[in-house]
Amino acid sequence: MASVTSLTAHVHQRLAAALTAALPAAGADTDVDPLLRRSDRADFQANGILALAKKVRANPRELASSVVERVVSGDVIKGIEVSGPGFLNITITDRAIVENLAQRATDPVARLGVPYAENPGTTVIDYAQPNVAKEMHVGHLRSAVIGDALVQILEFVGETVVRRHHIGDWGTQFGMLIQYLIEHPHELDHKDSEVSGEEAMSNLNRLYKASRTLFDSDEAFKTRARRRVVDLQAGDPETLALWQKFVDESKIYFFSVFDKLDMDIRDPDIVGESGYNDMLNETCRLLEESGVAVRSEGALCVFFDDIKGPDGNPVPLIVKKSDGGYGYAATDLSAIRDRVFNLKANTLLYVVDARQSLHFRMVFETARRAGWLNGDTKAVQLAFGTVLGKDGKPFKTREGETVRLVDLLDEAIDRATAVVREKDTQGQLSEEEIAERGAQVGIGAVKYADLSTSASRDYKFDLDQMVSLNGDTSVYLQYAYARIQSILRKAGSAEPAAHPELELADAERALGLHIDRFAETLAEAAAEYAPHKLTAYLYQLAALYTSFYDKCPVLKADTPAQVENRLFLCDITARTLHQGMALLGIRTPERL
Repeated sequence: MASVTSLTAHVHQRLAAALTAALPAAGADTDVDPLLRRSDRADFQANGILALAKKVRANPRELASSVVERVVSGDVIKGIEVSGPGFLNITITDRAIVENLAQRATDPVARLGVPYAENPGTTVIDYAQPNVAKEMHVGHLRSAVIGDALVQILEFVGETVVRRHHIGDWGTQFGMLIQYLIEHPHELDHKDSEVSGEEAMSNLNRLYKASRTLFDSDEAFKTRARRRVVDLQAGDPETLALWQKFVDESKIYFFSVFDKLDMDIRDPDIVGESGYNDMLNETCRLLEESGVAVRSEGALCVFFDDIKGPDGNPVPLIVKKSDGGYGYAATDLSAIRDRVFNLKANTLLYVVDARQSLHFRMVFETARRAGWLNGDTKAVQLAFGTVLGKDGKPFKTREGETVRLVDLLDEAIDRATAVVREKDTQGQLSEEEIAERGAQVGIGAVKYADLSTSASRDYKFDLDQMVSLNGDTSVYLQYAYARIQSILRKAGSAEPAAHPELELADAERALGLHIDRFAETLAEAAAEYAPHKLTAYLYQLAALYTSFYDKCPVLKADTPAQVENRLFLCDITARTLHQGMALLGIRTPERL
């Protein structure tokens, strides 16, 4: 199916044609852009005439009047008038609104008129990066949720997306853990073939604490543990086999948490720090031979003129330490090489905490100097802010500990389940259904609160607000969707059908015009890596639907045609809500 042209595009085309025709001969070669915007005074406002008039030395109001005379109106444009010094206010016909929505509704591939991007590429998204043998905490939430939403949005608009989960699975602490396991070989043995995520993490926690206690109190064990690190880096088979045990145990736990988050994390997409080990030496060699990196006090470093410490001395990116060990920079630069040359990526998108911004700024600049990033390939860090408690301080437990992610999710589900049970006043849902809806509402509430905030900003984690039925929450959107489904069920034999000949009420017009913006909003969210633009759109959609529901009786409308047309508006709203929420990774239950 050819993509559905939005009303904005229709109006833009007609205004641009009229504006080109209205320009004086001296401005015939001038690029025209009417700068079309949605408006409270009319359906659209064109603001570009003032700048164009100045460029071609014409009177802006006269130029605007000349454009009005040339605009083709009737089927799409109902009325157009000059306002102020040269603005144009444009009103759309009711027929155009309904016909445009009808094209979206009949889209056979269920894209609601959203076109595929004109020049899609390949984007590698680096997100959801937990550490092996360590519990996931609230700090892991944003990378996972934001990254997952961007995967869905970019894939929907036609981008080829490669997921990468750069887990922390390498480092000196593994020498301690592996050596302890060698000396206590049954610590990770399971009585049952199946082990839950919680059990896996409990085992790892117990092992970590025991090995740490021994490491801190026994010098001989500490020495053996440090030797074990050397064995690990050298690829000793026994050491690697035990290291793999820790990775596998951790994955059981990771998958359980991501499953609770209702996220699809695939094992082949997990390529941790260890996945680039074989590339580290060559990465360093290439950087040194090209002169990008230089030796300084025994270490291989990259220096930057504009990055200095408090003492005024340059702060380098250390690629290889003076003792021969590799730092995070070597791994991250090797990952860039892999993603650019092996995965053929055009864009590398890193969903990483803002506190790592300086590190990635230096890594990206190093890769550019080496020629691995260039005009055809870019790297972007989507730096996200911190999750705060209600008090505006970093989110901690009462004891000052970092909040475990699984505890936070369980509490959200419990709160949401209570809300679902309270709203089910007629007992229509079974206990199993209440539990299922509670999980969908609770996890949706956590995701939406995160995604409705611009990624770069901090946000307060307030469960009371998140599961509220009022305000900008996922629950509000989910209930709007469930309400529509209830109406459609009650409609029985009355089928949703578009009736372009009907005159629309103001609330119907406002709803229809907003639905028309779905494709534009998705394009913006994808181009700017901004899921919060989609959440803002969906919240406004639910609010406009609520206004429509209050002012425009659906099943008790005046005529059968009006009933069908309003059912059609309900149906296309529901489908837009469902698709938009799915792209955010949030479920829309049919009943609540």
